[in-house]
Amino acid sequence: MLTVIAFISAILILVSLHELGHFAVARLFGVKVQRFSVGFGTPFFKKKVGDTEWCLAPIPLGGYVKMVDTREGNVAEADLPYAFDRQHPAKRMAIVAAGPITNLVLAIVLFGASFSFGVTDIRPWVGMVEPASIAAQAGFQPGDRIESVNQKPVQDWGQAQTEMVLNLDAGKVNVAVQTDDGQPAQRVIDAAGTPQAAEAAKRGGFIGLMPFKIVNRIGEVVPGSPADKAGLKKGDTLLAIDGEGVADWQSWVEKVRRSAGQKLTVSYERDGNQYQTELRPDSTVVNGQIIGRVGVGAMNDEAWDAQVRHRYVPGVAAAFAMGAQKTWDYSVLTLQFFGKLLTGQASLSHISGPITIADVAGKTAAIGLQSYVEFLALVSVSLGILNLLPIPVLDGGHLLYYAFEWLRGKPVSERAQQIGLRLGIAMMLMLMFVAFFNDITRLFG
Repeated sequence: MLTVIAFISAILILVSLHELGHFAVARLFGVKVQRFSVGFGTPFFKKKVGDTEWCLAPIPLGGYVKMVDTREGNVAEADLPYAFDRQHPAKRMAIVAAGPITNLVLAIVLFGASFSFGVTDIRPWVGMVEPASIAAQAGFQPGDRIESVNQKPVQDWGQAQTEMVLNLDAGKVNVAVQTDDGQPAQRVIDAAGTPQAAEAAKRGGFIGLMPFKIVNRIGEVVPGSPADKAGLKKGDTLLAIDGEGVADWQSWVEKVRRSAGQKLTVSYERDGNQYQTELRPDSTVVNGQIIGRVGVGAMNDEAWDAQVRHRYVPGVAAAFAMGAQKTWDYSVLTLQFFGKLLTGQASLSHISGPITIADVAGKTAAIGLQSYVEFLALVSVSLGILNLLPIPVLDGGHLLYYAFEWLRGKPVSERAQQIGLRLGIAMMLMLMFVAFFNDITRLFG
């Protein structure tokens, strides 16, 4: 339910404000707006205010502003001066650009508002490396401090991860690090075109690196789980399982996963005293395999956390300046990604659709308001940049047509527009198909 509410709220906010940008500039230039709709399909809510009919429709994947236009039917003589297509190309360009620009301005506002409550920077330091992962094969070690990716300096964990994932399918990725003992080193990721790279795309770009460390202490016990019934509690230190010492948390996890339905004897320490208990992992099917789960989570290494996290509260002006910079950075990153898609240097597996967006909306909302606000800002940037791409049927395609018209002194031919429209629809349908396919494979893969 939280996921549904968070997703619908995101669509209502982002689409409504995008369309409101078109609406406001259209009215500023005197263009008559017949309908303002959030959602597609037959409206289930209508309200006429002045000349405009305001609607809510059931398919929450977009919206539209319908303006008076002689190309779409007969227009009353009195309304001709207020028709969209009778305006100067510069005015039409301003109306079309207003939607995406509104999304980008909204992103600045949302990022700025979030940052004004505090910013947590995660330093680009490697806390853990997943065994047999892309990162492990590249030679990453716990304690590595990432300094640059393909000679581009990185300042925080998010930037480091983004640069590595963005270049994952483009060939070898050279990562300069400083090792735990202070020595310079190179880690080379060479996974382009491999099944592991495709799997990383399905896992949100996860290549096996984590900035945090965990210790052999229980940080969480799920109520009613086998661990809870066995008497294990938060803070317990795991010592051995079936007489075999627990070297690290990963060895504990692997033993539990292999022991679905089997009785295990667990030795642990609590308040300086050692105890034993027995438990039987529940059987769970994951990716077609039966694995064991006992319902415990690891405890973070607090000393390492204190080094890798840096939290501060900027002033309001600084927060909004950071919001503007973040919006710019993500805009450039989005354009770079589309460029790499066109040149075959980025995998289509990185494209996400509404199911993934809904999932992330729910997860960020569960974390807290600040995370959800930053999620809205990110989606707003994506929506703004996507709509500015020069593809017919998108705002960017219309901008291209009107720019040509302004330069040539006459509109682009009807035939050229129809060909562009068909190509644009085909491209968007293909993009939607890929996005839905990726969503479904992530969900059931």
